[in-house]
Amino acid sequence: MVKYLFKIQEKIVPEMITLAEVRYTILRTINFNQPVGRRTLAGLLDISERNVRNELKFLEEAGLITVTPAGAMIADSGMNFLGELDKYIKELKDINILEERLKRVMGLEEVLIVPVGLEHDSVEKEIGRQAADYLRELLKDGDILAVSGGFTLAQVANSMKTSDSSRNIIVVPGQGGIGEKVEIQANTIAAEIAKKLGADYRMLHIPDNIKKENLPVITSDPAVKQTLDYLKKANILIHGIGGAEDMALRRSMPRETIQHLLDLGAVGEAFGLYFNEKGEVVFATSSVGLGPEDLKEVGRVIVVAGGVNKARAIISVVSPDYHDMLITDELTARELLKLKGGEVKKDR
Repeated sequence: MVKYLFKIQEKIVPEMITLAEVRYTILRTINFNQPVGRRTLAGLLDISERNVRNELKFLEEAGLITVTPAGAMIADSGMNFLGELDKYIKELKDINILEERLKRVMGLEEVLIVPVGLEHDSVEKEIGRQAADYLRELLKDGDILAVSGGFTLAQVANSMKTSDSSRNIIVVPGQGGIGEKVEIQANTIAAEIAKKLGADYRMLHIPDNIKKENLPVITSDPAVKQTLDYLKKANILIHGIGGAEDMALRRSMPRETIQHLLDLGAVGEAFGLYFNEKGEVVFATSSVGLGPEDLKEVGRVIVVAGGVNKARAIISVVSPDYHDMLITDELTARELLKLKGGEVKKDR
């Protein structure tokens, strides 16, 4: 019945559907850039400042935003309503059908696709927001959550809503650091998520690319061993995926090693393992943390990755043998279907 009504709306009042998508996009953009002025908002969305002014007036009168001298800010009611809008827009754009198709093609239990609005540059942030909401609902007392590092996981941590009370949850990094910005290291992300959940956390202060001969000594340290023990007991894991060359550069690998990776056909990376398009591991670093075989013991493994340029990397890493769920964006989902031989036409 709901789908039938949407079809009627599309035929009779198509401008209402367009308007709903515009207001949805404006709310999302304010959420990630607040406080944000009209001119900046117009530039981000490539629409006229006059239209932005009119829409801000409507959203303010609806109690979804507040407009201050510093700019527009999303209200608590607006944040709550944004979650409901997510569901509406997904129905409107037939995203649910797309999710079912991708789930079937990838062989996964669940797929969550984030609609793409006017603000394509915020896709990674949107994936982070919706992944954080999903994770917050999923977690329960007694869970041990493992997290990887990376830009997308940092957005998950940034978007996590702060809990009003403590929760009996432990968050652990799924890997050591790889010598990059501290904000996107697994340790930092684990601590940030734990703080917002009111949970406990453990650190793993080990370089990701430590020499193999040093591993036995490092991993026998009591503090390190305790974290690794918790990591082995993790029942939920959320991790990102990197492009092979990008991750090699972030690990400061020599140019000749990077070229060797590419010659081997590496296109994707996760947990220090480099995969070719067939999903085969073609190169491995001496990474400390979870590996593919460990993933089989984790109750629920969630991948968060978006961007059309990452589609081949996603296909190379994600496997129904190790993963349960993929969270990605609409454009990447369609590219994944295209690469996997699925249907890619727009559903409306």
